[in-house]
Amino acid sequence: MNLPYRWPDPDRDYANGAFIPGATDYPRRWSAQAAKFRADLGPRARLDLPYGAAPRQRLDLFLPEGSARGLLVFVHGGYWHLFAKEDWSHFAHGPLARGFAVAMPSYTLAPEARIADMTREIAAACTAAAAMIPGPLVVTGHSAGGHLSARMGCQDIDLPPCRVVPISPLAELGPLMTTEMNRTLQIDADEAETESPARLPLRNGVSAHVWVGAQERPAFLMQARTLSEEWACPWTADPGRHHFNVIDALEDPASPLCETLLAAI
Repeated sequence: MNLPYRWPDPDRDYANGAFIPGATDYPRRWSAQAAKFRADLGPRARLDLPYGAAPRQRLDLFLPEGSARGLLVFVHGGYWHLFAKEDWSHFAHGPLARGFAVAMPSYTLAPEARIADMTREIAAACTAAAAMIPGPLVVTGHSAGGHLSARMGCQDIDLPPCRVVPISPLAELGPLMTTEMNRTLQIDADEAETESPARLPLRNGVSAHVWVGAQERPAFLMQARTLSEEWACPWTADPGRHHFNVIDALEDPASPLCETLLAAI
């Protein structure tokens, strides 16, 4: 059921599930599909590889048949305080079918970690995974993971040239400072300044494309459009897709999203 309308209302702006029928079913379904995917992949699923010493500094690496053409890193969402790598494994199917290895890291969540800490962890995960798989590097992620994948393309991050495709990213953190969830996230003005990809330049040698569902909350459309404008990069509003099903296209190797992820590679 939709939340009552009032304005301004940052909590309503970022309440995805309240506007998606059957929203509570998605996490359970994702988890079951992910577990089956890992089991079916067998020895080509290398699980819980450490990229650091902290408990959640682990990644799963999924290998294609034959030699990998390169590496795609997928960063999960959950407003920086929910979920883990195990909930999303099946979304590796599309890139795997196109010959790319796929790494899916977990990272320390709020309130134990600040968003700046998570940025450093994902950079470390990308570095570790890239050391395992030679070739081009593509970084993508969804929602809060879209934020973290966008951060991997920013000038202050020490990674090799890569492609970043943030999906439904939270590119400007300022509006989230006034939400109830900020009791957990603890974003302050300094962190909004240094951790908002829309306020940071794209690193030389990085190509970018922003992806978002055309049926998402207006706030997420604004976030995606803002990042594309600040980075002067393309953006796509995927017709008919909302915040929870926009990532379904990752399961289809022929989808426009997978085509965009691996463009010119």
